[in-house]
Amino acid sequence: MYYAIIGDIKNSKDIENRYEVQEKLKHILNNVNLNYKDNIKANFLITLGDEFQGLLSKSEDILEIVKYIQREMYPIKLRFGIGVGEISTKIEKKAAIGADGPAFYAARQMIDFLREEEKHLRNQAPDIQVSFYNKESFIIDEINMMLTLTKIIEDNWTDKQRYTIWDMMLNGGSQEICAKRMKTSQSTIARRLIDGKYLIYIKALKTIGEAMNRLGGNDDI
Repeated sequence: MYYAIIGDIKNSKDIENRYEVQEKLKHILNNVNLNYKDNIKANFLITLGDEFQGLLSKSEDILEIVKYIQREMYPIKLRFGIGVGEISTKIEKKAAIGADGPAFYAARQMIDFLREEEKHLRNQAPDIQVSFYNKESFIIDEINMMLTLTKIIEDNWTDKQRYTIWDMMLNGGSQEICAKRMKTSQSTIARRLIDGKYLIYIKALKTIGEAMNRLGGNDDI
């Protein structure tokens, strides 16, 4: 069982500094390959200009990796298809570009699905979806619904709420400590967290992460 991740930059043709964006993405993917090397079966790399992919051997780091890439690329918007399944070709650690099989088929299906959803739902469309190749899964249905709901929460953040929530997620500590890091008051931090639905968002991410960690057990899917 493998976990293929395909990412794609939204509306990439409209980006003026496209070369700089791609160079930034390369740097981020290199960091992913370094920081998650024990789980990565085939390194993340850019494949089709504005698209990139990687392959994991375990499900534990999926959400963390995706959220890291999203955060580092912001305000550039991305979509992610995650596929669970087998790999039918030889796997090369240096690059995921040669790998193929059901896991990548499922990830590709999700990328295509997200593009269609964006046409109909626009801003309410999800930006991350998971699929188990040729298999129905109640757990994956739950994961995808939760991913859609967290996307709706994120889309309603102001930039100040966004950076405050990211700071709390990455650095932890009390609201007072966060306020010092962000050079503002504790009451301002508290208001941003409440208005940004911080506690609900964190609980949702935890639930998604726990569900993803069950994907490796066929009996649970």
